[in-house]
Amino acid sequence: MEAAAIQRPGRGDSSRVDGTGPSGGWKPADPGPLGLGAFAMTTFVLSMFNSNLVDEKGIPVVFGLALIYGGLVQLLAGLWEFRTGNTFGAVAFCSFGAFWISFWALNVFYAKQIGGNAGHAVGVYLWAWAIFTAYMTVAALRVSGAVLLVFVLLTATFILLAIGAVGPHPSVTHWGGYLGLATAAAAWYASFAAVINSTFGRTIAPVFPLSRL
Repeated sequence: MEAAAIQRPGRGDSSRVDGTGPSGGWKPADPGPLGLGAFAMTTFVLSMFNSNLVDEKGIPVVFGLALIYGGLVQLLAGLWEFRTGNTFGAVAFCSFGAFWISFWALNVFYAKQIGGNAGHAVGVYLWAWAIFTAYMTVAALRVSGAVLLVFVLLTATFILLAIGAVGPHPSVTHWGGYLGLATAAAAWYASFAAVINSTFGRTIAPVFPLSRL
């Protein structure tokens, strides 16, 4: 995904489809598309409920997905990004992997223990993630247009969901769900582009790399 989604300074995607580098040495596969795919699918399923397009009684279906795919798999992708030297990818995937694991734990173990105004408590949780996503958006200005779009949409999604939780404002939460669906679509595209471009060895799906100062 180096040339497709999350770029690394001064390094192009010179690996071949068979996993070897230009000198014939083994090179690990790029974990970025896996992390983006895990994030996209989990975000999509949860956003279907947040947007009220699916009956909220079915929301427990999100929890297993959040723990395993959005959480554990994305966390592993982030750890593998450390191995490749990609600070942005490592921080993003490890953090959002942890977000989905915490989301699972909150709903399965701790939600019923929240006293007082639970909406305010959840709102603080969501605002904190909005802040994190916002400063990662600044870093995404030097990654690619596809990744930047994911972070812009995700920041707006967290803000709307936080406002909706504090209110409570169901309509604002629903709009946050719609933005979440757009975020998932953008992340899926970035993942798709990374896989298809790497597999074909050329740019099939553009991601619009952003220039570096």
